[in-house]
Amino acid sequence: MFPSIEYLEWMWGRPDEARHDLGSSDLHGDRDESGVIPRRLRDRSDPPGDLRVEDQLAEVYGVDPESVLVTAGASTANALGAAAALERSGDAPRALVERPGYEPLVATPQGFGATVDRFRRPATEAYPLDPARVERNLTPSTGLVTVTNRHNPSGRYVSREALAATAEAVADRGARLLVDEVYAPFVLGDDVREGPFGGVSAVGLENAVVTGSLTKFFGLGGLRIGWLIADRSFVEDVRRIAPHFPAVSEPGRHLARRALAHRAALASATRTHLERNAERLASFAETRDDLDGTVFRGASFGFLSHERADGNRVSEAAWDRGVLVVPGRFFGDEGAVRVSLGGAPSTMADGLSAFGEVLDAL
Repeated sequence: MFPSIEYLEWMWGRPDEARHDLGSSDLHGDRDESGVIPRRLRDRSDPPGDLRVEDQLAEVYGVDPESVLVTAGASTANALGAAAALERSGDAPRALVERPGYEPLVATPQGFGATVDRFRRPATEAYPLDPARVERNLTPSTGLVTVTNRHNPSGRYVSREALAATAEAVADRGARLLVDEVYAPFVLGDDVREGPFGGVSAVGLENAVVTGSLTKFFGLGGLRIGWLIADRSFVEDVRRIAPHFPAVSEPGRHLARRALAHRAALASATRTHLERNAERLASFAETRDDLDGTVFRGASFGFLSHERADGNRVSEAAWDRGVLVVPGRFFGDEGAVRVSLGGAPSTMADGLSAFGEVLDAL
């Protein structure tokens, strides 16, 4: 049986109800997207009619189109990747997932019948991904290891070298490393790379499965466009499973083609948005003596703890004043809250000011 995903149930409707949304992590602007076509795509041209989303993503990631599967959002991509990896690992599969971590990445393998083990990304060390720690927690039945990059909820970046060492350890056990890269493009200035959407990617590493979407960085969540990238053999396994999951709509595909055709221009505008919010959040955290935690360079979200109150109390007190922040219990750490500045930069200062008043009153 599939377990409830408490985070999604708790979050449902709150961004629209909140006076100050510091919970949504996608870079969504003011959310005024009336009409079928998102505003940022309305005046942009379509690419040639024979160019598929798969072809565009293959170019972005430097792979063959046969290594790309387009999905109905990154959550579907993650579920498909988990299902295929666990199916390959026998009758009593196990999955290994980072802690703290995004709850659906734990609940979905459980729904497929896997026993889920956890490995720690310790707050005391600023949430690194330690390949040796991963290796120590592998078992002969582990078929899937799941990490996020940027790390959700802390925003910590993982280097290509650390990902490669982790992938090697996982591959030695015959398992798959699933890297959710929805936050990988959250980079600024000199950190922007030549790789996919400017971020670090695990694409091409042995036994690595990469997922992404147009939701977080590009703020196009309404399109429900995600993807999975892996070696051809694994993608073929996923294609066989895919009919059991939601299909991608043709209008979504059409608008995704348009977005990817203009990805450079869209990314430039998004990075201006990201830079303003990331700087604002970092400055806020630095000025609060009652908060502990790091806002990593280029991240517009962070996992912060209060000196006098746990994450549940902070979140509840904030919600009483119309401020949405996410309690850390949904990520496996009740001591913290995830604070995200995804909205229009012009509104985020007021949101942080209101949140500061909440913290002062604790």
